Amino acid sequence: MKPNILLLMTDQQRWDAMGCSGGWVQTPNLDRIAGEGVRFNNCVTTSPVCVPTRLSLATGLYPHNTGVWNNMGHTMSAETPTWMQAVRNAGYRTSLFGKTHLHPHGNSDLREREDLLSAYGLDDVNEIGGPRASTSVKSHMTAMWEEKGLWDAYRADYRERFSTKPYMVRPSPLGLENYADVYVGQQTKQYLQNYDRKEPWCCWVSFGGPHEPWDTPEPYASMYDPNEMPSPIPRQQAGDRPRGNLDNMMNRMNPQFEDGEIGRLRADYAGNVTLIDAQIGEILDTISDRGELENTVIIHCSDHGEMNGDYGLIYKSNFLNGAVRIPFLVRTPDTLKLDISDRICDSPVEWIDIGPTLVEMAGGKMKHRQFGKSLCPVLANTESTHREYAISEISSEIMLLNQEWKIALNSDSEPYLLFDVQNDPDEINNLAGLPEMREIETKLRLQILEFLFHTQTKK
Repeated sequence: MKPNILLLMTDQQRWDAMGCSGGWVQTPNLDRIAGEGVRFNNCVTTSPVCVPTRLSLATGLYPHNTGVWNNMGHTMSAETPTWMQAVRNAGYRTSLFGKTHLHPHGNSDLREREDLLSAYGLDDVNEIGGPRASTSVKSHMTAMWEEKGLWDAYRADYRERFSTKPYMVRPSPLGLENYADVYVGQQTKQYLQNYDRKEPWCCWVSFGGPHEPWDTPEPYASMYDPNEMPSPIPRQQAGDRPRGNLDNMMNRMNPQFEDGEIGRLRADYAGNVTLIDAQIGEILDTISDRGELENTVIIHCSDHGEMNGDYGLIYKSNFLNGAVRIPFLVRTPDTLKLDISDRICDSPVEWIDIGPTLVEMAGGKMKHRQFGKSLCPVLANTESTHREYAISEISSEIMLLNQEWKIALNSDSEPYLLFDVQNDPDEINNLAGLPEMREIETKLRLQILEFLFHTQTKK
């Protein structure tokens, strides 16, 4: 009997924002998934920003293949081959609850885009915009807000935040019951409770949080003590080296944090993650009530991270750990039976490995050229190497991470970030440009150029 498939996705969740990874956020349900599966400790997003990485997830292609290097008004063509189509072709009923960002939102009505989502490979759809887009884009969720007289208050709250202090911490005027992440969780739960088709189901649950703003509703808003949050990694001097996108960010983004403000940001962020974890718990309970939990594949991931004050930055769009490393858990009917003491895999893996992994578990085939790599062979042997290195790209720049080094090349192919990941896990000492590092830089740069050569596609 084919397994059901549950793909859990968050937006802007750091790799360490789980109990089982960083230890500073309470995530009992994600910890349970990790304990029954495998946690990939060195997963990087294909691009540390929404649109290009979500496009890469769907297609298995890199930004240098798609030409989408940043957030932009890009619509994925209805003819684009995707992993969702491959799963559907394998006999599954596919569904989506939440955000995709595979097409522009603007002032559109997402309820009118269901034919496009169907062409992408999704049968049953309840799509929402992200937190920012939901001030203008229409959906079933915003229609509910409008009916309850809440949408205007949500818009007004957003206008005030971004006209004064975008990193303001205060609860959403929506309250817990109507909060977007609760909406996504409850819509998923209702769908699965009522599912009565013969086909196995593949349900993609795509939460909009913990993406900014920092507006977690009570009781989660006050769940964490700001004074007990991890201290931010301090910003370092640039030194004598080439410059890149990160330097441009640091030049233009200098939030004037007040004393204790980063702790408040992180406490609110942690509350949002725990809120989402509670929704995941309700979804798991629903699957258990159906008698299907043991025969369900579960993957949890996020599209990118959040700096949350590290290096004096907020948001993402750079190659530092806070933005580029993501949580990645894989739990299957087979991993439940594994008698292994170590359920952590330290091999580099990439976000685009999700698609081929799910297709293989569904018994399907990927018929188009793509660069994701199924994780199935690694699940029974966590000490094996899945990839020699992982790649991420943004703004015509590229990063390579292996188990010894992280290097980033700017748009002129010059190394401007170089970290010894074993001896400097917090990325405090940037070694780029040092004469004694020239041989290492040359070796890694050639590896990147070889990778680019072998992953070219015809346009």
